[in-house]
Amino acid sequence: MKKLPKPLRKAMAGIAKALPFKFKGKNFLIRASKDVEERFIGNAFMFDMNEREKILKNPTGKYPFTELTKPYYDKVSDKDDVTKMQYIDIHFWLIGDILLKADKMSMANSLEVRVPFLDKEVFNLARTIPTKYKVTDKNTKVAMREAAHRYLPDMVAEKKKLGFPVPIRIWLREDKYYNIVKEAFTSKAAEKFFNVNEIMKFLDRHKAGKEDNSRKIWTIYMFLVWYQEFFGNDEKKAA
Repeated sequence: MKKLPKPLRKAMAGIAKALPFKFKGKNFLIRASKDVEERFIGNAFMFDMNEREKILKNPTGKYPFTELTKPYYDKVSDKDDVTKMQYIDIHFWLIGDILLKADKMSMANSLEVRVPFLDKEVFNLARTIPTKYKVTDKNTKVAMREAAHRYLPDMVAEKKKLGFPVPIRIWLREDKYYNIVKEAFTSKAAEKFFNVNEIMKFLDRHKAGKEDNSRKIWTIYMFLVWYQEFFGNDEKKAA
């Protein structure tokens, strides 16, 4: 897509946005029309500004995520897109999300967790590896896979990248978990902060298999669980 002229990519994105229904590849066309600085904030990105306006009872105004990421992109303005995205992930997703969660959850259960790839010596070497040894059009983790081929079977060295996700997407389509979340989404706490009809659309369309809204649903649900845990009793007393 990046080989196409930007005006053409913008036009294709405009058509995709204008269509009232979702289809496979719609978000790809929209993202492809933008430079990496406009479209990438990493896995921490959840709701765009239009969605925030719809679901929040009292949105605090438009605050584009580019205001957060710009100082970091400026520091790697001379790098390629892959390196830029890695730099954003290191400074946002790692320290503000997955490492933070791992640290808190492991300490809460008296566990010592180690992240060997973040060892200083390992990292200092990794950050000097050219992009062509990180990812290509055909594969990811190129250098690591080449090393793995020396000692492990091909099927292991070429295995598709896989994280450690909980199957929330599947669970939320089951009646049991759908109803648990629905109860939270239609609660008084939800009515205080959210437009209930809008967040229920996320849940219902996900259950029907029309969209994968699992991460958005989970984000809202976790907020409501947190709010109930820390402020629910106070509101009952006030009532």
